Amino acid sequence: MKTPFDPSENGFQAIRCDGHRLQLLDQRLLPQRQRWLALTDLEGVAEAIRDLAVRGAPAIGITAAYGAVIAAREVSGDPLAWRTGMDRLHRARPTAVNLAWALEKMRSVPLKQGRLDFAGLMDQARRIHRDDIAANRAMAEAGSRHIGRCAGVLTHCNTGSLATGGIGTALGVILAGARSGMIEQVYAGETRPWLQGARLTAWELAQAGVAAHVLVDGAASALMATGRVGWVVVGSDRIAANGDVANKIGTYGLAVAARHHGVGFMVVAPQSTVDPVMANGEGIEIEQRDAGEIWRAAGLDEQPEGFAAWNPVFDVTPAALVDCIVTEKGVHRPPYDFTR
Repeated sequence: MKTPFDPSENGFQAIRCDGHRLQLLDQRLLPQRQRWLALTDLEGVAEAIRDLAVRGAPAIGITAAYGAVIAAREVSGDPLAWRTGMDRLHRARPTAVNLAWALEKMRSVPLKQGRLDFAGLMDQARRIHRDDIAANRAMAEAGSRHIGRCAGVLTHCNTGSLATGGIGTALGVILAGARSGMIEQVYAGETRPWLQGARLTAWELAQAGVAAHVLVDGAASALMATGRVGWVVVGSDRIAANGDVANKIGTYGLAVAARHHGVGFMVVAPQSTVDPVMANGEGIEIEQRDAGEIWRAAGLDEQPEGFAAWNPVFDVTPAALVDCIVTEKGVHRPPYDFTR
């Protein structure tokens, strides 16, 4: 099945659910192949999240919401068994706060005569999805207006329609700026070891007709030194109350380099990514993945004897290095107060 790429303000839909079956565009195969997964049980949804068939904090949250509907049917409306399943789904990706937020929203749906309310759960999941689409539009408008005219922007990882329910967070801002002619050039870091930038962001930009250059992660500082980049624009998987930002590994280094070169650093994420009970980034759990991913990215089938690897998925960028954070509420500047 081909993906209908809609270059409109809503992007395209890589997550679909009819209440009985959840369909996900398998991001592990892009850009070479477009394959849709059809999931009908909780374990399949959890595995898709855990194995990165779907990734991006907002997309994970939307997937989890629909997964809660699928799970409710799987347990025939038994609330106790369902809540146990929700805990299992929560553990699939611990860093992305949108997953926990979406599951809490689903848990808030009242029972109906002591049983799960299928219609109510589906309405809630669709609302989460619709709200993300609207939030994407609001962030794209606010963020692109704040950037204004810019020779070039650099982004990291993937934050477009594949990672959200709509046009995207950081990539939504970039697409809006590029389409209006305000952003002249887009650069995408490859984003090791899964290459989300080289595989997914570059594919989305190409589909949208936006010219872009992919660069290896290690070239970002050299690019900034040329003066061709005015802003680094990234997404986030969790934002602490003080503005510390957890995002794809490598983000922290980009923020340090941006500050050194006088380049603006913008984070774009929906309000649901802000964790108000997390005082600062020190308490954010950083997911560690199989070290074998690093060796496979290097073209090796197995870990070389005597070698070891460290493979954190995320890092935390201190709020002091972040120039602004854009949510659907607008542009936040330090000191950060997300209650306004």
